[in-house]
Amino acid sequence: MSAAAAIVIFAVAYVLIAAERIPRTTVALGGAALMLLLHITDAEAAFFSEETGVDWNVVFLLLGMMVIVSVLRQTGVFEYVAIWAAKRARGRPYRLMVMLVLLTASASALLDNVTTVLLVAPVTFLVCERLALNPVPYLIAEVMAANIGGTATLVGDPPNIIIASRGNLSFNDFLIHLAPLVVVLIAVFCLLCRVLFRSAFRYDPERAAEVMQLEEREAITDRRLLVQGLAVLGVVVVAFVLHPVLHYEPSVVALLGAGLLVAATKVTTEQALDEVEWPTLVFFMGLFVMVGGLVETGVIGGISERAAEATEGRLAFAAMLLLWASAGLSAIVDNIPYVATMSPIVADLVHAAGPDGQVLWWSLALGADLGGNATAIGASANVVVLGIAARNGHPISFWHFTRYGVVVTLITVALCVPYLWLRYL
Repeated sequence: MSAAAAIVIFAVAYVLIAAERIPRTTVALGGAALMLLLHITDAEAAFFSEETGVDWNVVFLLLGMMVIVSVLRQTGVFEYVAIWAAKRARGRPYRLMVMLVLLTASASALLDNVTTVLLVAPVTFLVCERLALNPVPYLIAEVMAANIGGTATLVGDPPNIIIASRGNLSFNDFLIHLAPLVVVLIAVFCLLCRVLFRSAFRYDPERAAEVMQLEEREAITDRRLLVQGLAVLGVVVVAFVLHPVLHYEPSVVALLGAGLLVAATKVTTEQALDEVEWPTLVFFMGLFVMVGGLVETGVIGGISERAAEATEGRLAFAAMLLLWASAGLSAIVDNIPYVATMSPIVADLVHAAGPDGQVLWWSLALGADLGGNATAIGASANVVVLGIAARNGHPISFWHFTRYGVVVTLITVALCVPYLWLRYL
């Protein structure tokens, strides 16, 4: 009975989020409240469980990085990067998109995809304003590039951290096994952008000429604060990369960096918190509780176990099914709780398959990370970008995002099939 109620609540909430008639934060909070009210889950499971509760590591990672970005915004550094990028692209819209896609994908491999879009989005709004371009296609392309690029490393996408922990995999394992494929996927994605967003590439020679006359150094308004901000951000990035050695969670690193930056500079607490996307953080909390209800009642686990039973003893079939099923399910629920639920089952399958079974970890990572591109709530970075876009007066609807996301997901996941087959099977 509880499982049926959990499915109904989640399905209704998902439809309401997609319909966009009610603010998504309201829907997520309402769904979470019903899960608790009907005893589908409880306070212990919703707020304190790593498997079925709010993922506070994600929430506080976002909060910490939002504070750091808020402080950096006051230095003019985003205007500097925007002018620099526009000048290097010579005002050409498609060339600019390729630059931003490559920048985002590369940064996502070293940072995580959520942190990257928090840093790149402000630049996008400024450069598009300078060139009289609609920022929405650029934001969509960037978040998809972040999800693809983040697949390459252990720290690039939160699900990879979970997979590495369960599978005893190192930073270098991800780099060796996934990075070569990601390079190909990004190249293909750049070509896809030319087709998917062709209507957005309208060149304005007058605007381009104006931008070429600008001096990017004049955009910096507070050099002392810039040096302090970049120093803290640099330390945070290094700590992210050294996570396997230092064993500090990214959320802890981000909060320490944010606290240090506010304490060591003239920026007030009110100024630092002013740019935080509170509705986005609350939406995540509600979403985690709803998905936790599905996990708590065994809905997601039941689906995963049936899939595991169907593939027992057939490694190639298991790898392909895991790849596509993960992509499909990650499009519906956020890929973080999905991977947290699925990883123990995959661990059992890998153990049963022996040394060759490691391919199942790569199938799970590729399916979950790339499947996150399919819908507006498939990955944490997507939700963050939609929140930033709405805050800046350029709302992106669920279906607007999804109509591009489904195409990108199908093509990128399809390209994973020959890679996995030829290299591992």
